[in-house]
Formats: sequence, C-alpha cells, structure tokens
Amino acid sequence: MQYNKLSPNRILSVDALRGITILLMIFVNELAGAEDIPAWMKHMHADDDAMSFVDAVFPAFLFIVGMSIPFAINSRLAKGESFVQLQKHILFRTLGLLVLGFFMVNAEGGYNEAAMDMSINLWALLFLAAVIMIWKVYYKASKTLVIILKIIGFAGLIILACIYRDKNGGYITPRWWGILGLIGWAYLYSCIFYQLFKGNKYWLTGAIALCVAWYAAGKLPVVQQTGWLHFIPAQSGNAAHTSIVLCGIVVSLIFFDETKALSIQKRFVQAFAFTAILFIAGYLLRPYYKISKIHATPTWCLYSAGFCTIIFAFLYWLIDIKQIKGWTGFFKPAASNPLLTYIIPDIIYYITSLIGISLVSDSFDRGLGGIAWSAFFAVAVMGIAFVLTKLKLRLKL
Repeated sequence: MQYNKLSPNRILSVDALRGITILLMIFVNELAGAEDIPAWMKHMHADDDAMSFVDAVFPAFLFIVGMSIPFAINSRLAKGESFVQLQKHILFRTLGLLVLGFFMVNAEGGYNEAAMDMSINLWALLFLAAVIMIWKVYYKASKTLVIILKIIGFAGLIILACIYRDKNGGYITPRWWGILGLIGWAYLYSCIFYQLFKGNKYWLTGAIALCVAWYAAGKLPVVQQTGWLHFIPAQSGNAAHTSIVLCGIVVSLIFFDETKALSIQKRFVQAFAFTAILFIAGYLLRPYYKISKIHATPTWCLYSAGFCTIIFAFLYWLIDIKQIKGWTGFFKPAASNPLLTYIIPDIIYYITSLIGISLVSDSFDRGLGGIAWSAFFAVAVMGIAFVLTKLKLRLKL
C-alpha cells in the first residue's frame, strides 16, 4: 500500500540539488584547510550566533535525503515489498551509514600507528577498498561471486577494526558517528515518522515541531541533571538533524504528492507558506537558541531548511517547468552515484599521503589561490566520478 501517489519518474531538479550539494560539500571540505579566506567562506564558531553558506551545506544534504525518502519508500511498496522487507532495507541502509561514519571518524584522528604497526593511510585505503567491495553495484557478476566479494569486504572491515588502536592503545570506538553516521540516524528516525504518519505532510510538520521540542527539552537543566532522562539530551542533536530531513520530506510532498490534484501555482504557494513558517519559527526561537551549526540549534535547522526550500523551488521552476536543464548533466554522476563521489576525495588524500606527495603548493593553500584550488579540486572530483560511473563503478547502500 502506497502512502501517497508520487510520480514514478526521476525528478531532475531533485537530482540537480543533490549534485550541487555534493559539489559544494567537496569544495568547502577542501577549502577548510586554506588560510586567509573571507569569514563567510568558513564555518562560524560555535557561539557566534551566525551562519555562513558553508554552515548550510550539511543541512542541504540532510534536506535532500528527506526529499528522496517518499520516492524511495513508495517505490519499494509499489514493487510489492512487505512491511518487514522495507524495514530491513531501512535498517541495513542506516547500519551502512553508521559503519562508514564510524570508520571515517577513526581514520581522521586519535589513532596510534605504532601500536597498529600500520600506516593510517594504508589502513584507510583498505577500509575504502572494503567499502567498494561491499556496496558496489555488480551488474553482470554471478550471484556466487558477488556473495564472495561482499564476505571478503565484511571480513576486511572486521580485521581492520581489530588492528586499529587509539592513542591510549585501546580499540576502535565511536567517539562520534561522523557526517555519514549523523545522516544515518536522521534518515532512520525520519523513515519511522514518514511511515507512522503515512506520508501526511501536516502530521509530518507536527513531527518537525516535536523534534524542536525534544531539542529544547534536552537543554533544560532539570532534564540534564535527571539520570533516567539522559536519553533526551543524548538524542538532541539527532532530533535537530531529523527536523531538517523531515522538512525535505514535507517539501517533496508539497511539490510531488499527486493524491490531490493541485495546480503548480498552489504548490508554490504552499512551499512559500511552509518557508515562511520555518523562518518565523526560527526568528521566534533565536532569543533562546543562537544560530549554531556546531550546537545543531533549532534556529540553524529552521533557517537552513527554509533556504533549501527556496533554492529547490527555484531549481524546480527553472529545470522542470521552464525546461532549462542542459547544464544539469554536469551534476548527474554525483546525483546518481553520491557515495562514490563522496569518498573520492578521501581516496585521493590517503593515496597521496601514503606515497608522500602533495597536490597543493604553498601558493595554493591560502587566499585566492586556496579558493581557486578548492574549486578546481571539486570540479576534478566530479570529473573522476563521471569517468568511474561510465566504467560501471557505482556504490549503493
């Protein structure tokens, strides 16, 4: 049973937003290492009560995850998947994101190469090789070969986890879940809400308010000091991120739910009304919660989702209504192969570090040179993703 009647075709504007977001994510990640760049091209400090466009990239990714959820769930239901099969898919996808985030975080810092008796660069490359073996789409390989390769990949992850040692000689541990892990938790909770409310955008809007209330409750001293309520502040960040994913779901339903016949004009009116609600709610909450990506405050979440809604509405008007879409081909590989595109920069980094070379000269690690290099690097990664996708290397959780 489908919750909503959605278009079975891919929505080009959704793919474009996903591709643009991934391009910007690669750009800002590379730019983070540059010096002498404008403040608006950096992450704001935790207590600044401000956000730059850089601080809006991660929520844009969460937002696009939300936009995809109704299509993904409805498509599986339309194919006849049972309730149990659907939950297995959601749980395995969540687990995949958590595992990826878990290993990536431990590769970034806190390791002890001497205790591991292995370079962290080699360790990380072996991890990424295992990721490719596990989540690669095998187009023509035999089922037996696919199973063998996936088993080797999983065994590789287990071995690498056993090899890893932290600075104190301890074993690998989830210090935090990383960007992909945070996306995984928000994805899981949002899928639960979507199914619980059967795709009703009004109830889902209420779920956004519930996430904000959960965050607020987690900041109350009485809650923080009550031991048996510890799970509330512990999940405050996940509640905040889930609110952004839910905003993406609501916007997707506003534009593409065909259960009720609505004109394009009415859909845009609903989208801008929803945006106004987000901005007004953020404004009203700002005296109590600063705008902060680091603290994942409701104001940051609501403002980010509002900006994402406006940007998507423009892309939908430009691409799907006005049919000005030739330029979107550049983003297609990243949109259809996001996981591979996301890990390509890490693969490049670990390979160059392992062999002891640097891709960037001193003149390209600061100022305009740093900005130019970061832009070139992001475009180059998109080009590599294009080539690898053409060569049938595609990853899918």
